[in-house]
Amino acid sequence: MQIILETKDVVKRYNGLLALDNVSLRIPEGCIFGLIGPNGAGKTTLINAIISMTKIDSGEIMVFGQSLDTADREFKAKLGVVPQEIALYDDLSVYQNLDFFGRLYGLRGIKLKENIKEALEFVDLWERRNDSPKRFSGGMKRRLNIACALVHRPELVIMDEPTVGIDPQSRNHILASIRRLNENGTTIVYTSHYMDEVEQLCADIAILDHGRVIARGTKEQLADMVAVEEKLVMRLSGTSYTLLDCVKGVQGVKAAKLESNRLTVVSRIRINNINKIIDCVLDAGAIIEGINMERLTLGDVFLTLTGRSLRD
Repeated sequence: MQIILETKDVVKRYNGLLALDNVSLRIPEGCIFGLIGPNGAGKTTLINAIISMTKIDSGEIMVFGQSLDTADREFKAKLGVVPQEIALYDDLSVYQNLDFFGRLYGLRGIKLKENIKEALEFVDLWERRNDSPKRFSGGMKRRLNIACALVHRPELVIMDEPTVGIDPQSRNHILASIRRLNENGTTIVYTSHYMDEVEQLCADIAILDHGRVIARGTKEQLADMVAVEEKLVMRLSGTSYTLLDCVKGVQGVKAAKLESNRLTVVSRIRINNINKIIDCVLDAGAIIEGINMERLTLGDVFLTLTGRSLRD
């Protein structure tokens, strides 16, 4: 399988701070590749390096088999970027926004018109082409942001938090659009803090922390890497949040949360502490309506590998 994007031992420092520490990745053509990590992990620095907005200190970045150091204009025509910050011109209409970005990539005439129509139909905004984006909802602006990145039909698209701060309907529409885009042959690098999105979309996932790739694989492979933990889920009735203090004090418990009538407990594997957890529940006056062990989610894996403390 052809490698469409590769980073080799990439290093970047800011005033002595190591932002990227020998990052090496190989991303095959045709996949949706998930890049996740806590705040300050180095994701934005890596993305900016890939799109030539940040100059690296050492290492090499290869895109479409070509080093960024020698990349030509043709390389940029194959790459699309959906930034986290919405990059639109409110004084231009929807159509004029795509016309502007299309011309930046050298599109003209009939080809430009065809591509604009195709991109706007793809995000379901063709009927709103003469409207101003200043009147759009957050979800509509996000969809238009994606259309601007697709107007030149790139082979590789980098999406940085494309669903942040939008309603569930817009989010579902965008996720479905990303799947269709990939099914049409586009390779996608996808970053998000929404672990469920990455689980749904990405066949290959890398976790970045403190500027280093600390794990990579499918979600199942990543879960196997942290098979030192197990997750217990109980459905309860007649409970109170006071039982959390008791559960968190049980030997082997690493995390516990109570949401509505659902108690979730993450413990070290093979501790055999279920009876003590049940005692806490019963002592709190709760009734157990259901109990089962669940496979760790990508979010569980992420917290295990990067830690559960807040990052500023």
